[in-house]
Amino acid sequence: MIAALRSAATYLAVSLYVLIVAPPSIVLALLFGWKAHLYVLGHAGVELGLILAGIRVKIVGAEHLPRNRAAVYCANHQSNVEPPVLFHVLHPRIHILYKQEIDQIPVLARAFRMGGFIPIDRRRKEAAMRAIEMGAASIRSGNSFLIFPEGTRSKTGELLPFKKGGFIMAIKAGALIVPVASQGGRAAMRHGSWVIRPVTISIRVGEPVDAAGYNLDQRDALIERVHQSVAALLAQGPVA
Repeated sequence: MIAALRSAATYLAVSLYVLIVAPPSIVLALLFGWKAHLYVLGHAGVELGLILAGIRVKIVGAEHLPRNRAAVYCANHQSNVEPPVLFHVLHPRIHILYKQEIDQIPVLARAFRMGGFIPIDRRRKEAAMRAIEMGAASIRSGNSFLIFPEGTRSKTGELLPFKKGGFIMAIKAGALIVPVASQGGRAAMRHGSWVIRPVTISIRVGEPVDAAGYNLDQRDALIERVHQSVAALLAQGPVA
């Protein structure tokens, strides 16, 4: 009951924050081309939500986070808690390759687009390839991306096979791929439940893999290497 009440308060506070902050921020971005403040406000909104929900984060391997080169951060996916948490802790201005279904939330979708996030529709191959090309161009211009290559949340916690799109994007851009393993998400938010439980999210960051050393014909080898890296990080268990 306490977790449910706390969750309801969190959803209400974050929703009001978005409704109050997002519209004027979008107008300023449209008028003056300001994008940096969207990220500042986005991080503040995530921090608000984490505090209200009682979510704490521990991270190991932060020394592997590249700060002077664009990268693709490749993370496992267990619950809806992970995207905002990883957005908040991995990079100050990380972009996200996100499911197009989120575009059904008008204000949030507009802020995402203004921030350089790219929707991908995996149901339509041509549209998905256009999104990948856009992502590769964005990386070449210096932007980093967060991807969830399993394509869906793992219901058991086991690492699912990786889809190819994000890796094709990284190869085309010649980017670093940073393996990221997140644990605790399933305990924070069970599949099919809206309740957020106060837990500690554990994040392990592995050594980057340079996709510039691979061509498109070698993408399966790159996928397997990164998959093994994320699996090895998960096998180490939660951060103590």
